[in-house]
Amino acid sequence: MARDALRSAVRVLVLSAIPFVAAGTLDWPMAWAFALVLAGLSVVGFAILDPGLIAERTQLPAQIERADLLLTVAFVSLLFPGTLVVAGLARRAGADPFAPALELAGMALFAAGYAFGLRAMRENAFFSGFARLQEERGQRVIDSGPYALVRHPGYAGAIAAHLGLPLALDSISAYLPTLLGLGLLLVRTAREDRMLAHGLPGYADYAARVRFRLVPGIW
Repeated sequence: MARDALRSAVRVLVLSAIPFVAAGTLDWPMAWAFALVLAGLSVVGFAILDPGLIAERTQLPAQIERADLLLTVAFVSLLFPGTLVVAGLARRAGADPFAPALELAGMALFAAGYAFGLRAMRENAFFSGFARLQEERGQRVIDSGPYALVRHPGYAGAIAAHLGLPLALDSISAYLPTLLGLGLLLVRTAREDRMLAHGLPGYADYAARVRFRLVPGIW
């Protein structure tokens, strides 16, 4: 557990530093807000999540498909750190900031999206960082909490969060890596859904009951 906490702390510190390094300044209130929100979410995660899930998400599992590994690395790199680098470079170039109300709305969306994701992780102790069947952990279908609304609430929260982050960090250009990353995340969602339908007992019946993957009534 201590090693997992150390890994998480290092990740938070590195991600928090990226906007400042890219911008070449520490005088950036919304980047400090991002760092505080990220740290707070990490602390809450360690307080409420199953230790087995934390270990699963902070280590590279032995059994993962190469295609899923590459897809995961690609969309994670675009979302973090890609969006942060582009936003920092835009600030270095002197891009005009958004209105404070828009910045705060973007940061609120970022925090709310990841908070919703944590709620999904708390409900689902099998919420791996990779698309794989966790037979060694006795994986089963989870259909309670947010999983009664959509089949992939964690991804839904991540999408909302990252749509808010460029706004919070004053960068229209940062939506380029964000939207590319979210496009790959949608591909990952569809692949994982097919994998679960074919390999996890009871998932096909669950998918028939909860018809939407990410947004109720839409998809």
